[in-house]
Amino acid sequence: MRIFTIGYEGATQDEVIAALRAAGVTMLADVRAVPLSRRPGFSKNILAAGLREAGIDYVGLKALGTPAAGREAARKGQYQRLAEIYAGQLELPEAMVQAAQLLDMAEEQPTALLCFERDAAACHRSLLIDAVMPDAERVDLVP
Repeated sequence: MRIFTIGYEGATQDEVIAALRAAGVTMLADVRAVPLSRRPGFSKNILAAGLREAGIDYVGLKALGTPAAGREAARKGQYQRLAEIYAGQLELPEAMVQAAQLLDMAEEQPTALLCFERDAAACHRSLLIDAVMPDAERVDLVP
């Protein structure tokens, strides 16, 4: 299985969509706990509409997002603390359900995980892949 990731930090919606289309992605899994953004084009409904126009499906998987304490650790560069907090998040029943959904989607069609952080190695989406689909081929897209 192949899984794509993309962060929109410093990018426009058009740039993100172009990177997704170039990679052949047909499903975007939004793994933000809070799918809102001050960046134009990246709040849930506006993003979903832009993706739909480009022929890319959108699904919000909020339970696979990082809780507030994890986002704070990430902002402070405390990656080990983020990993500990996020591991607890993935043990929640709703996260387990959404992780199973994500696996099904990724097996059926080219799927990308979306979050804010440009560098996937500093984002919870890398932790998510390591925990849920450790054998997947990971492709980090940069818009």
